[in-house]
Amino acid sequence: MLETSARLLRLLSLLQARRFWSGPALAERLGVTPRTVRRDADKLRSLGYPVRSSGGVAGGYQLGAGSTLPPLLLEDDEALAVALGLRMATTGSVAGMEESAVGALTKLEQVLPARLRRRVRALHSAVAPLAMGGPLVQPEVLTMLGGACRGEQRVEFRYRDHQGRASAREVEPQGLVCASGRWYLVGWDLQRQDWRTFRVDRIDPRIATGQRFLPRPVPGGDLAAYVSRNIASAPYPMRARVVLHAPHARMTAAIPPLVARLEPLDDGRCLLEAGAQSPETLTYHLAMLGVEFEVLEPPELMAHVAAMAGRLTRAARAQAIPERAPAAAKR
Repeated sequence: MLETSARLLRLLSLLQARRFWSGPALAERLGVTPRTVRRDADKLRSLGYPVRSSGGVAGGYQLGAGSTLPPLLLEDDEALAVALGLRMATTGSVAGMEESAVGALTKLEQVLPARLRRRVRALHSAVAPLAMGGPLVQPEVLTMLGGACRGEQRVEFRYRDHQGRASAREVEPQGLVCASGRWYLVGWDLQRQDWRTFRVDRIDPRIATGQRFLPRPVPGGDLAAYVSRNIASAPYPMRARVVLHAPHARMTAAIPPLVARLEPLDDGRCLLEAGAQSPETLTYHLAMLGVEFEVLEPPELMAHVAAMAGRLTRAARAQAIPERAPAAAKR
């Protein structure tokens, strides 16, 4: 059984790690009785920690929000993850976060034990983050959207599409995805009665929250994959489906997920779904992959690939014809 002071720290760590604990679950993790858990929770309250408790069959404990930020208890791997995250945030895509990230990183390093401080500094010396260069978003916007996602609350905002056209949207937000220096909100658009992906930097900061909603399953069950699918093809006037005669793992290593969507067909082939501004652009990129491929759609891409193949074939034949020797000069 843990000593009282060590047990209090362990209890605080457990409360910070999970949003809600039942009394029996906490007692089992700490190796004590539920009555001891109640006493320890009272001691944490006396130290200023807002520990909330509820009775009954569904009752338990959770750490509420207080007037001040309580100390965090982090495991070694958690401390390293936070330090690396703060380091990356110094060159991130959230406006005004660089100075705050540096300040938080400085405070964290001051309280780290020596063994972790050495590991963190070694990690920082080896990491050279490159600024994303994407559009900046306001942290208040991310905070409000993230809170609406967690609280399952509808949001209303003005949105500009890729052509700069503004419209009013009412959305049931499902989650936020960060990809290639850009932030995206995935949600159910109530006006269009369909799923939509919104660039957060195009959302007006004046966001209103509304009533709660019942969550819906995201198509495919994966937020990141859904965003990848939409970014790869939706914004472009031409969408294509192409069979690549190469293993899925090989093509995944060559084609970023935000450029195209790849789906394995068998051991030696995969399906590529991508968008492009023109068939010429996509034909060039397909040729640069260096693998055999078969265009399924659209017809204009098939026609352009056939025309390009004809030109390349004629050029190769012309190179194969030997040059005629000059006629012998008459004596």
